[in-house]
Amino acid sequence: MRKVLIVGAGQSGLQLALTLLENDFEVTVMSARTPEEIRDGRVMSTQALFGPAMRHEREHELNLWESETVPFEGLGVSIAAPDASRALDWVAKLDEPGQSVDQRVKMAGWLELFEERGGQLVIHGVTTADLDKLAGMYDLTIVAAGKGELVQLFDRDPSRSPFTKPQRALSLVYAHGVERRPEHPDFAAVRFNIIPEVGELFMIPCYTVTGNCDILFFEGLPGGPLDVFGDRPSPAEHLRRILELMRTYLPWEYERSRDAELTDPGGSLIGGYTPVVRRPVGELPSGNVVFGMADVVVANDPITGQGSNNASHCAETYLREILAHDGEFDRAWMERTFERYWEYARHVTDWTNAMLQPPPPHVLEIIGAASQLPEVASRFVNGFADPSDFQHWFMHPDKAAAFLAEASVNA
Repeated sequence: MRKVLIVGAGQSGLQLALTLLENDFEVTVMSARTPEEIRDGRVMSTQALFGPAMRHEREHELNLWESETVPFEGLGVSIAAPDASRALDWVAKLDEPGQSVDQRVKMAGWLELFEERGGQLVIHGVTTADLDKLAGMYDLTIVAAGKGELVQLFDRDPSRSPFTKPQRALSLVYAHGVERRPEHPDFAAVRFNIIPEVGELFMIPCYTVTGNCDILFFEGLPGGPLDVFGDRPSPAEHLRRILELMRTYLPWEYERSRDAELTDPGGSLIGGYTPVVRRPVGELPSGNVVFGMADVVVANDPITGQGSNNASHCAETYLREILAHDGEFDRAWMERTFERYWEYARHVTDWTNAMLQPPPPHVLEIIGAASQLPEVASRFVNGFADPSDFQHWFMHPDKAAAFLAEASVNA
């Protein structure tokens, strides 16, 4: 029986660990926290899982909260005018509903499921020195912890990493008491609000430790008017500031959120990080190599909501390549396997990095046309589930013009 060590207990590492158990691997997961500590701690992220990633969870019977979670069936875009009115507003349905489950709920539950299914769970923070001793004991060692000392084992790939500093200041709360948008009272949707030259607000229906809720998530341009959380306010003050910013810049979202209350004392988060692609193989002092996955090797800004989806696709790609391989999991295999994942992830990275920049004229034309042409709105919205489609129209002015002309004829 082949032995695999996975360091990190997030979406990618635990999904891979659980699916390897299905295939008779001996799997050890090392987590810095117990399920109880994760469940009782602070929120770790936003997340919005779209159709293809949801199918992975159903296939492996990992969708433990699907029946309890309010799905989001669409995605809407609003653009704020200088006077805080709406210059544009539209919504379109997804071909497949998505969902958001708080990582505190999912990762704690998956860790418990991992042990129930026969996996070995070790609660221990791992240093490079620890990993150097452990790696030789396993056929394959995977680093799935996207933060901390171990990430430094993986060198930045400058050819795939255009940024050297954070592009957004991130701040969010999980809240109860947010009403549904009156434009679509019969279904929940992710709402993407753009404040030109200021930042963005995402409203994401979510399931958390206290039930269904909404995530209020600001992405602010560094140094701008949304970047006002550097003093690390208390959760209650954090919520107050977010609501005040909504009232100032996005009053239509404030009106449905004015009675919002924190879901729990851990329901707020502040941060920011530099988008980066790293080389997938880390070498330890002993000469042993370890394999990075998901955020360790491809960390995008959350502006396109792809983090959990990338992690799911990475885990599924690695699973296929592990099962298909009879030889040693050496450097060449790791590099080859990562490139298989990069075939998907590069489209996400290109699109996400483009969305962090001031929109070029053809993108403004697309977003405007979507308010009049359902075919355009549908294609844009469903690109969140399949970002590889954006290369065929959204990313290139000539291709965008051709598609918009065709959609106008079809209307």
